Amino acid sequence: MSEPNDATFDIVILGGGSGGYAAALRAAQLDLSVALVEKGKLGGTCLHNGCIPTKALLHAAEIADQTRESEQFGVKAELVGVDMAGVNSYKDGVISRLYKGLQGMLKSNKAITVVEGHGKLVAPNAVEVDGKRYTGRNVVLASGSYAKSLPGLEVDGEKIITSDHALNLDRVPSSAIVLGGGVIGVEFASVWKSFGVDVTIIEALPRLVAAEDEESSKALERAFRKRKINFKVGKPFEKVEKTDKGVKVTIAGGETVEAELLLVAVGRGPNTADLGYEEQGVKTDRGYVLTDERLRTGVPNVYAVGDIVPGLQLAHRGFQQGIFVAEEIAGQNPAVIDEAGIPRVTYCDPELASVGLTEAKAKEQYGADKVKTYNYNLGGNGKSQILKTAGFVKLVRVEDGPVVGVHMVGARVGELVGEAQLIYNWEAYPAEVAQLVHAHPTQGEALGEAHLALAGKPLHAHA
Repeated sequence: MSEPNDATFDIVILGGGSGGYAAALRAAQLDLSVALVEKGKLGGTCLHNGCIPTKALLHAAEIADQTRESEQFGVKAELVGVDMAGVNSYKDGVISRLYKGLQGMLKSNKAITVVEGHGKLVAPNAVEVDGKRYTGRNVVLASGSYAKSLPGLEVDGEKIITSDHALNLDRVPSSAIVLGGGVIGVEFASVWKSFGVDVTIIEALPRLVAAEDEESSKALERAFRKRKINFKVGKPFEKVEKTDKGVKVTIAGGETVEAELLLVAVGRGPNTADLGYEEQGVKTDRGYVLTDERLRTGVPNVYAVGDIVPGLQLAHRGFQQGIFVAEEIAGQNPAVIDEAGIPRVTYCDPELASVGLTEAKAKEQYGADKVKTYNYNLGGNGKSQILKTAGFVKLVRVEDGPVVGVHMVGARVGELVGEAQLIYNWEAYPAEVAQLVHAHPTQGEALGEAHLALAGKPLHAHA
């Protein structure tokens, strides 16, 4: 769409990642005019150096493992090696096709003006890009996140890298240290191990993926030990030195670990510096934009969505928040998003998937005597046996009440989280889910079996 002379819009959106472009598309459906400002590529972190490329690498890693282990299925195959140029070509092809589709969708929309360039909030109702001002009756801040480092830890892009560099490595390193045992850290550790890298994870917290239910963390740690992925938990980072062969990392207690590369995977920080937010009255805390439950910043008609808002840094949270804000601006009064109802998936091998409350959080919220759990082992699930995967489906429920948490570990369980989030968000009781018929043989049956057991009528499980 060509720009109107007055450059005034119903909504000006600063950032064209998951949250920003979802807000633009939904606003356009609601007959609102939109200016969407993006300094890089539309699609943001998720499409270009986050969800999509990492999952492409993880799929390539899965193929490597399946080839290496094919004989246990009676198929003779040999893993000759991993060609990173080929892996990167496959990954970049996926990104390119999605990017082309997204560009076409946004740029062909008559209600959306895509503005390329670095935007800054210069008034509570205006964003400036390359000297031109775009005024909005409403402004949506959606400036995303960046790969963080730690104080005194200098990323050089060669021996000390972030996930952005790791996604474009032109070789398979012989060894790597992953600093951080959260989602990003364990996913890269999983990929590299499958590619034949000697990997060590260093995590300051007492367990891997510490935000997940404790049983999920323990199951992942067991699986990683079996895969010979080394990890040291409860061991804060102290310093790193570069060596002729790579890096030497010192952790709490004076222990040292050496490897060819150090991946800094300590999370992502909010991309809000020098964008004019605070000067225009937008309140922040450690760089994050503070909002109420309706994503209002406190400055009239200025909203914030996505990774800059405290909470889960997930693309699908950004999509939902973008849609919510567009509907809020259009006067539709959408239902407030329940953050606990947003599904979470970690795509390492084995996968972790969850929605709702952990057992510990549920006990904190409802009282330990009011919370019941049930753990269904995937050993009893036919499809999981066929796939040769191990893990479980764990349910957390309130006594005489709904299921308030679903936690799963195993190959492909990320695909089950869709049903799990319906169970949580619709406040289903175990007996209600037990009435539903699950196709056999599928891993989805494990969800059904767990609810049957929790409803007091187990089939292929012990009560």
